[in-house]
Amino acid sequence: MASDQETIEQRLQRLEDLEEIRQLFVDYGHSLDRHDFASYAQLFSEEAELLLGPLGRATGRAAIREQMERAMPGDPGGSYHLITNPRITLDGDRATSEVMWSVITRGADGSPVLSMLGRHRDVLVREDGRWRFQRREGHIDVPSRYPGGRPEA
Repeated sequence: MASDQETIEQRLQRLEDLEEIRQLFVDYGHSLDRHDFASYAQLFSEEAELLLGPLGRATGRAAIREQMERAMPGDPGGSYHLITNPRITLDGDRATSEVMWSVITRGADGSPVLSMLGRHRDVLVREDGRWRFQRREGHIDVPSRYPGGRPEA
């Protein structure tokens, strides 16, 4: 929420930051759905930490790319990620956020199936003038094929 003490420039910067972070969430889902793991890895800071429960953990862009290539083999088009309800708290060149995500897959008859629901808790950082994930922690709230109930990252 903007305060009465903020200048127009500060308010504009805040709005631009929020919009860029929201776009980061959209790009995350699109990169996953296309299996474009090179672009996916670029959404993270150089020393980022990715914690995705049963899908694995990785630190650094190269390791994040490799982890996702192992975790999501095969051709694109098998899943569709919906990223919703972002809550973003800005603090200069750092931010925290929580978003909800849903994964839609195709059923045996081709109809859409809600496969998973969960949340990401993030620490974001402005690096080289762009917002990136510094730490992304995934939680599955409604499990799918993963054993053991509700795995936490």
